[in-house]
Amino acid sequence: MASNMSYRVRQRISRLGQRMSGLQINFSPLKEPLGFIKILQWVASIFSFATCGGFKGKTSFKVSCSAPNPANGTVEAAFAYPFRLNQVSFHALQESLCGEKWSTYFLIGDFSSSAQFYVTFAVLVFLYCIAALVLYIGYMNLYRESRKIPFIDFLITLIATFLWLVSTSAWAKALTDIKMTTGENLIGQIALCNNKDINCSFDSVTSMGSLNVSVIFGFLNMILWGGNAWFVYKETSLHSQSNISTHGAGTVAPPTGM
Repeated sequence: MASNMSYRVRQRISRLGQRMSGLQINFSPLKEPLGFIKILQWVASIFSFATCGGFKGKTSFKVSCSAPNPANGTVEAAFAYPFRLNQVSFHALQESLCGEKWSTYFLIGDFSSSAQFYVTFAVLVFLYCIAALVLYIGYMNLYRESRKIPFIDFLITLIATFLWLVSTSAWAKALTDIKMTTGENLIGQIALCNNKDINCSFDSVTSMGSLNVSVIFGFLNMILWGGNAWFVYKETSLHSQSNISTHGAGTVAPPTGM
């Protein structure tokens, strides 16, 4: 029994090896919607994880205090991906500004789960697009002869469309909270700024334009994957079966003889 199973496994591996050895470089699939949209998906995924994962910024506010330690200075906090803001402490450009240790105060919020989910998924999509393009260019004959590969491609396309919606929505909500935490609302989060002897005024925060772009590309990816689902579906056996049933239902039986 075991020998028969091992023989079948070896046969399947041998058949797969023979199919994979039939490499035929053909760039014509890239001119079709199936391959062309895959290139767009590949490019869009790069912009998605690059604009989010490469972000670095800082927020700052000005401090002025009266006696007994009169001084004026700037306090800032530098933050970056993956946006664990609750681990980012403040630093005064002047040591012991107003007689306080500003490094004991931190920003509020941990948005790493949404950011990392979005970036990790974008990287996985990037890698899948490369594998799919290699399959389209080098093994399109195997792709169209097989029933399983197009169906798997179709399922992954549907799952990716849904996950783009989920990950981008979560990241967009997190980005809104990050802007609130590092923006003008920052002053109200610091206990020292409520001291009557210390006056705090918001100074500036790094522009988050690249993060806005990452959200835009996330929804663009969702549209690309959702639109491409139809073209991938046309390559599956489900579409061919539906065509056969449709044409079969429209045929009229020839009249029988008298």
